[in-house]
Amino acid sequence: MLPDGEQWLIDRIADVTEGVGRPALTVGVIGGRGGAGASTLACALAVTSAREGLRTLLVDADPLGGGLDVLLGGETSEGLRWPAFAASRGRVGGAALEESLPELHSLRVLSWDRGECVSVPPQAVRAVLAAARRRGGAVVVDLPRRIDDAVAEILTQLDLGLLVVPAELRAVAAAGRVASAVGMVLRDLRIAVRGPYAPGLDDREVARLLGLPLAGEVPVEAGLLRAAEAKQPPAATGRGPLARFCRQFWERALAEPATGAATGLAAGVATGVADGARPVTRAESETDAGTDLGRGREA
Repeated sequence: MLPDGEQWLIDRIADVTEGVGRPALTVGVIGGRGGAGASTLACALAVTSAREGLRTLLVDADPLGGGLDVLLGGETSEGLRWPAFAASRGRVGGAALEESLPELHSLRVLSWDRGECVSVPPQAVRAVLAAARRRGGAVVVDLPRRIDDAVAEILTQLDLGLLVVPAELRAVAAAGRVASAVGMVLRDLRIAVRGPYAPGLDDREVARLLGLPLAGEVPVEAGLLRAAEAKQPPAATGRGPLARFCRQFWERALAEPATGAATGLAAGVATGVADGARPVTRAESETDAGTDLGRGREA
């Protein structure tokens, strides 16, 4: 065996030991501007995936975001955070990674602690995310809007990116700059539009202005702030328009073959015709939720 092939051989032996199968479907969520709701959507997608019985990992890739474990009500839960992996190199065991992380609402969470900000090098990010993907199921990554080397490494391992864009002109302008930077690395970037809508805008117009496919409309749901204060994560009950949006997203995503997950999922979510499914539109969201959204009652 040539020396250059040693790591390859070690990785293949480890694959057999871990029983590696289909990699996790890995979805990144990023805000078109600050406060777009990307973290809320990332949490809702992860909670929904876990509720549907998938092995799920939620990754907080923003060291300045305050920690997704806080949004999930688990900031005091035992388990490792990102700084513990800063020195990781080579291969990280998928099972060992999963067992070391906090378990909240039937999913695992890799977040940041409240200590001093620690830089995690791209090699460590690569090793950790690759280990997570080998476990299968779903990996959801909450991305920051700045693209450094570590974030670029994450983008290379995503199957699909969702760019959350509030339906207002300034947010669309900001989202264009984010899309330009992310698109240099990530091929499959889709638009998730969040209302309320500025005059003259709807979800399809936002997608047209940005020149990207439409994943659908992220419904506005009353009571999210109150639920967060009660340490209940978004979509935790499985009811309401946001949970419905996430459930439909995963139904389409998981129907795609392993070899074409990124391309097929992107087409299915964007056009809304794969397997007879289609994205939730503004009109449907208003009709389906009815008075529940308008009057603040939970669907």
